[in-house]
Amino acid sequence: MQGDRISTFDVLAGQSHSQQILPQIQSLLSEADVRLQDLHGIAFGAGPGSFTGVRIAAGVAQGLGFGANLPVAGICTLQALAEASGADKVIACLDARMGEVYYAAYIKNSGTDQTGTWQTVIEPGLYKPDAVPPIEGEGWVGAGSGWQAYGELTQSYSNQLQKTLPELLPTASAILHLAQPEFASGQARPAAEAMPIYIRNRVALKTAEREQGLRL
Repeated sequence: MQGDRISTFDVLAGQSHSQQILPQIQSLLSEADVRLQDLHGIAFGAGPGSFTGVRIAAGVAQGLGFGANLPVAGICTLQALAEASGADKVIACLDARMGEVYYAAYIKNSGTDQTGTWQTVIEPGLYKPDAVPPIEGEGWVGAGSGWQAYGELTQSYSNQLQKTLPELLPTASAILHLAQPEFASGQARPAAEAMPIYIRNRVALKTAEREQGLRL
């Protein structure tokens, strides 16, 4: 980001994120005509999400931060999803595989700078789709892949939802926007502290689960 100019690259990389991420970072730096060490900091999606994806994101942020002596800001992907939605009341829900969802709920408070800040109504957690927490009020927007994968979610909040955005992803622009206050206030962390947000503690499947085609 340079002034009001934001250079971004978003792609559904599948299993190729480790091959694409560094060349695309270099491409964006070249497009903006800046060097890595000219940046004020590095923001990354810390999770929850796929174990491989969040480890790569944290590892790359840590490595680049060390190399260029830059602070880092790890942003929760569920909050980034809320930010990307453009709504003020968001139930963020990502498909966590194995019949579970990563879930959190947020409300945006009005700010004097017209941007507002997010209040966490329900902290990020891992739930079965038919056992998500109850929530108060109406006018909620459901955002994320969990709404596409599990119809139970819509049934749980059928009278409280304004709409759902099942194909929405936590974008780089949303992560940047959420990270800016951390950099501005000096709350960004040293590169050594670039850590993933896992929520699910399991990192491997049992043989029977793999045979069933389940994935983490």
